[in-house]
Amino acid sequence: MKKILYSFLILSSATLFAQKNPSVKFAVANDIVGTVGMFNAKKAIVQSSNAYKNAAGLPQGLKKYGFIAERGLTEFKIKNGYEALDRISLAELNTQNGVAENTPVFIEGYEFPDTNIKIYGDILGKTEVKDHNGKKTVFLKVL
Repeated sequence: MKKILYSFLILSSATLFAQKNPSVKFAVANDIVGTVGMFNAKKAIVQSSNAYKNAAGLPQGLKKYGFIAERGLTEFKIKNGYEALDRISLAELNTQNGVAENTPVFIEGYEFPDTNIKIYGDILGKTEVKDHNGKKTVFLKVL
């Protein structure tokens, strides 16, 4: 009976770690992932924005981000001279946390399989390394 209970607890905790956070709305600018909240806080650097309601409506240049567009995706254009926001690739984030470069990263429950994707440093919140399917994996909560 204890084995069944422990198995259930382990399975349910793993499921909780991988749940997608519905309150996070992702955004992309200059082929770098951020959040709508991050850009709303930096309105002075935003030239324009275009919101897409779902993955099916994304233009060709944003199709590779379809996996984070379930609840929509916003594309921001940054004013000239303000493009130098801190950024990091997911491969670099993995390396900093002692994880193999090509290991997918989970951001708010969304799996980012391509570690060449860059994210803005402004979204970096709590970072944890946890076991996922027998591999050390980076899990990131956004600010």
